[in-house]
Amino acid sequence: MILQAAGLALLAAISPTALLVAAVYLGSARPRLVGTLYLAGAIVMSLVMGLVVIAILRNTGLSHRSAHTPRYGLRLGLGVLLLAAGAVLARRKPKLPDAENEKQGLVSRMIANPAPASAFAVGLLLFAPGITFIAALQVIATANAGVESTTVAIILVVIINAAFVWLPLLLHLVAPGVTTRRLTAFNSGLRANGNKILVTVLIVGGAIMIGNGIYGLAGG
Repeated sequence: MILQAAGLALLAAISPTALLVAAVYLGSARPRLVGTLYLAGAIVMSLVMGLVVIAILRNTGLSHRSAHTPRYGLRLGLGVLLLAAGAVLARRKPKLPDAENEKQGLVSRMIANPAPASAFAVGLLLFAPGITFIAALQVIATANAGVESTTVAIILVVIINAAFVWLPLLLHLVAPGVTTRRLTAFNSGLRANGNKILVTVLIVGGAIMIGNGIYGLAGG
């Protein structure tokens, strides 16, 4: 249960946008303070929504042995949604990374002038749960596990989900100059290939969930 949830959380963590925002904040006048508040927002949103999703799924009785078919049917459905989202993104023409597009969007406006309060809010906004993160939580919620195992799994998934925030921050604490330069240089590649990365993540996550759902239903 934990390994499967961690794998899906790792896919959910691969967010070019989250890393780009981290690069902006770590290159600001108060990188550690702003970066820490960004991380706090990401952790709070991931943890709160994780607990909410777990509670909802557990209250539907999907963790019971008698709910074998609905449990794997839900996984299959989530997998189909992930593949559909990947197909939509793959067909959509990516926006050019010009100055006008950079200024568009709520998050872009909020990170234009990095500040602790707005950084916390950006963390909340960016880490509202996506389908891949919900898929990881679904694995935890539908497992017939005790409170201790469930708690460990949730904490692990939340930590992994915010990896593109705390990892750059940690590297910045160790080597600020090198980290800022590397992130800045890495930005151009992320801007050019961000859509492809997201499509790949969605397709891989969808394939995993569909395979697991079909396997569970066939074995039921």
